[in-house]
Amino acid sequence: MIVDTTEIRKQREEAKRAAEREEQRKERDKRLEQQKKREAEQKIQKDLEEKQRKRDAQDRLQKLRMEREKKREAERLKQQKELDEIRKQRKAAEKQRKLEAERLKQIEARKERERLEQNRRIEEAARKKQAEAEAREFRSGQLATLSDEYQLAIQSEVTQNWLRPPTAQPGLRCTLKIVQIPGGEVISAAIAGKCNGDQATRRSIVAAVERVGVLPYVGFEKVFQREIEFHFIYDGD
Repeated sequence: MIVDTTEIRKQREEAKRAAEREEQRKERDKRLEQQKKREAEQKIQKDLEEKQRKRDAQDRLQKLRMEREKKREAERLKQQKELDEIRKQRKAAEKQRKLEAERLKQIEARKERERLEQNRRIEEAARKKQAEAEAREFRSGQLATLSDEYQLAIQSEVTQNWLRPPTAQPGLRCTLKIVQIPGGEVISAAIAGKCNGDQATRRSIVAAVERVGVLPYVGFEKVFQREIEFHFIYDGD
């Protein structure tokens, strides 16, 4: 019996090639599986790193917020200390002004007594009534003039402390309500009437009054009022 070995070898070689292809396929599948596993691990690692970056960013942001808050608190304490010092200086200055005013009042009172005494000796009794009427009329006119001088003095102080914004135009007229205490210290200031200036100009005028801090007082005690209407005027430099 004759056997064809050629066909057998051919089949063996074909089977061998098929086994090799199968082995290659398995190897490819194995590499693909390893690649997917690496990619999955890389994704997990990337997600972990991203979460860590977010946590680090949040920690830095929280730290910055805390530092800003500390700076704000330190600035607030500094400003409060400066404000307390300014108030202390104002009180000391006001006390000194009162002492000087009292001394001046005593000097003026003594001079007035001397003048009255001298007039009493030289004036006739018939002219006394007339002199008193004239004195009353003089004081009334003096008060009216003093009120005008008081307004001008306030206008001068506020204008000197006014930081004029670029939008402020000549012909500016604004009415403010100012609340003060004896001595002239400003408690509050606000636009309370007609004002033909814009918002920046209005704010600058209120800020000027607040910057003055203490309005003219000595010499204007007779016309002093706790609440006054102040008419700010600007007609150009």
